[in-house]
Amino acid sequence: MQDRSIHDANVDLNAALQEARARTLELIDDLSDEQMIGPRLAIVNPLRWEVGHVGWFQERWVLRHFRNERPVNPDADRLYDSARIAHDTRWDLPLPTKAQVIAYIQEVLKRVTEVPIGRGPGPKVDGYDQAYYVRLALFHEYMHAEAFTYTRQTLGYPRPKIGISGGADDGHKAVRVIAGSITRHDQSIPQPAADNDVDIPGGTFMLGSPPDFDFVFDNEQWAHSVEVRPFRIARCAVTQSEFAAFVEDGGYERRELWTVQGWKWREGAGARHPVYWRREASGRWMRRHFDEWLPLEDRLPVIHVNWFEADAYCRWAGRRLPTEVEWEMAASAEPAPGGGIQPRKRLFPWGDEPPTAEHANLDWRAMGCVEVDALPAGDSAFGCRQMIGNVWEWTATDFQPYPGFSPGPYKEYSVPWFGDHKVLRGGCWATRSGMIRNNYRNFYQPHRRDVWAGFRTCAR
Repeated sequence: MQDRSIHDANVDLNAALQEARARTLELIDDLSDEQMIGPRLAIVNPLRWEVGHVGWFQERWVLRHFRNERPVNPDADRLYDSARIAHDTRWDLPLPTKAQVIAYIQEVLKRVTEVPIGRGPGPKVDGYDQAYYVRLALFHEYMHAEAFTYTRQTLGYPRPKIGISGGADDGHKAVRVIAGSITRHDQSIPQPAADNDVDIPGGTFMLGSPPDFDFVFDNEQWAHSVEVRPFRIARCAVTQSEFAAFVEDGGYERRELWTVQGWKWREGAGARHPVYWRREASGRWMRRHFDEWLPLEDRLPVIHVNWFEADAYCRWAGRRLPTEVEWEMAASAEPAPGGGIQPRKRLFPWGDEPPTAEHANLDWRAMGCVEVDALPAGDSAFGCRQMIGNVWEWTATDFQPYPGFSPGPYKEYSVPWFGDHKVLRGGCWATRSGMIRNNYRNFYQPHRRDVWAGFRTCAR
């Protein structure tokens, strides 16, 4: 499917659903029934449950809630409702086989796409039209496709084999290549050092999404003014080599660098370095990418670090994490001719044009990260690079509702997680280009390091 924002009212949503399902099936195609159960871990789901949950969610909101149709599977609620089924009990359910669960989700998709999704005024349920519920189900599948990918990483499965136009399909090279040659630098373009800062002027900034968007998640509602002081933010994300210097300097052993909660986590986890790193007898650091061990690559961003690790690094480096509003301002704002910022916000760092392979590392194109100084076409107005794609970026901000928040029909999306999660921004290499934009808020508990997360820093 063309890299085009699914927020565009003219996008064929049925075609988008078909494409999303094809990607879901690619991500599990080579896995056996046993692999799709896997070990009982707090940070992943059994894939046979999770794939069925994707189909159930689509059925729940589009077929049953909006169209008032009968269930495709009368037992689906007892199997796949994440709000009712405790996480650690999902391995104990009478889960269908891989073939059976695929048959179920494909039947749901068939019924959903039998009806054209109207682009004009139409009936509404709870104040929302059919296109809203289809987008909700579509974006939900996008999120789980990313989760299927990091589950494969967590469990040490091979990287998925998926068809990506222009991509590489030869293991390690796939980490370096986007659409053939994007990471080869044009020597005429000055390449920024990762530790260079850009200056962001202070001013009144509208944080959040405006009400004229075709679709917004409830936690983005609504844009509201925030006064922001001038700040300096790193042009690029922190690299593997920069984080390795923190490790080598005893960063994991120095209690003064960690918050009380962070030190408690570090001791409980026995963490001495990022979760997928190991040190060889020669002293060389290696990192695991799916089922393959690779040497650290200096210019790739550090990934699979949690909020506590990112915060400790910042203290060691004399830096800090950006707040959520600082991050969005650096990504979205444009400088005003006389100083300060202009009232308009960009949808993406580079402008309002949907992402392409020249702008951002998304959609599994590289099957991993690319160098932090690649993709200059994706720079923000202030020169920040890769604020969309490559790695999710931790912010200093607790996940909380914006002023005037009101939950959407899917009340479990945001409300249960306010207060004990941290906000991440920007997407990663396995995030869908049709969903991500500057306003999008992701959120995880601060101890999570299985997700595709890194960070950039601000001057204190």
